Amino acid sequence: MTSDPTPGTTRSLGQLIDRLHQLPGIGPKSAQRIAYYIAHVPDDEARALADAIVAVKDLILFCDECRNLTDASPCAICANPQRNRDQICVVEESRDLVALERTRVYRGMYHVLHGALSPLNGVGPEDIHLPQLFARLQGQDNPLQELIVATNPTLEGDATADFIYRRLAGSGIRITRLALGLPVGGSLEFADETTLSRALAGRNQLE
Repeated sequence: MTSDPTPGTTRSLGQLIDRLHQLPGIGPKSAQRIAYYIAHVPDDEARALADAIVAVKDLILFCDECRNLTDASPCAICANPQRNRDQICVVEESRDLVALERTRVYRGMYHVLHGALSPLNGVGPEDIHLPQLFARLQGQDNPLQELIVATNPTLEGDATADFIYRRLAGSGIRITRLALGLPVGGSLEFADETTLSRALAGRNQLE
């Protein structure tokens, strides 16, 4: 349900401000600035923005293998024969995958969970892509050498890493966790390439 327009604005501008304010990280003042910017850009630019948003909703899907957001399955990473299939790096979100790819250090595969375990918020294993991860590991043609758990260093990320470790204990798979350089409570997407490269190089085996 859309709230009443901001005083002094038209209903259409008020609705746009309201919608923008619902986006993560966009406060009311930022939403207002963006809305007025959109109102002033040429029609073709505004329609191109609208078309891009619609295209994302119409065309983006989950990669059948890694669950990354893609417009074709398998995604470009999973379809690349030069990637190392002996390693799978588990991340919470697709933007974390992008952050790790920027380092140009990791050349293995990925699995995107699209969330983290949070019992207090009612988020369990079935609510993120953990079942798909475990099914994927069972269906591997070649034995997996290493599973890198790159969940964020938060309570939810730690709980997810612990769940994965306990679920795969005794499987013979080496399970490691990103280590050096990542601050507690931080997110991979905001870490710089050097920090992430060191975190990959200094990963520890989960015990």
